[in-house]
Amino acid sequence: MGSVIGDILPLAVGIAISPIPIIAAILMLLSPKAKGTSVGFLIGWVLGIVVAVVLFTLLAGVIPESDSDASKPVAGTIKLLLGALLLLLAVKQWRSRPKGDEEPTMPKWMSAIDQMTFGKGLGLGFLLSAVNPKNLIMGVGAGVAIGSAGLSGGEQTIAIVVFVLIAACSVAIPVIGYLLASKQMARPLESLRQWLVHNNATVMAVLLLVIGVVMIGKGIGNF
Repeated sequence: MGSVIGDILPLAVGIAISPIPIIAAILMLLSPKAKGTSVGFLIGWVLGIVVAVVLFTLLAGVIPESDSDASKPVAGTIKLLLGALLLLLAVKQWRSRPKGDEEPTMPKWMSAIDQMTFGKGLGLGFLLSAVNPKNLIMGVGAGVAIGSAGLSGGEQTIAIVVFVLIAACSVAIPVIGYLLASKQMARPLESLRQWLVHNNATVMAVLLLVIGVVMIGKGIGNF
């Protein structure tokens, strides 16, 4: 159980530190419909993480069981492939970072956040957590780690809950904080948004590099 939690922690942190969803949540909190859209976004974000990790945990459960000391070539191969994909994404992010005083390019959908409703916020949160390639790769990695470890149903549930709580916290904390103290949170959120916008690519490149290397190491260890 402990080793599985150790395996999924870096992946959960990788999802949590993704700058784009945090920026989206902050923009919603600073929009005219802050409460409705941000709550919808948070629900969609959590739901997407849950669906991804549960789905791949169930799929990983079909991998043939082996002794704890035996090699796990199937799980190892999957982790090596996921690690390689993360490294490729890290290179792509690094190359896309703004040069000098160049303004970073943000997704076009961010300009429409002011007009978003609860439902659209929910859908966007789900897409960014469950369908976004970077987060999906980490969800797959977590599902494989949990589903192929031979844990009981209760232990799998605990591992999934831990993963979801950590992965969702970066969106949940500002949303809940804003709902409790909107006036005090407005200025810190705007400062955080500006920093994330200008450092998005660099943060993600370093994060993906570290997690990719960890994933490859875990994959090698399964042989």
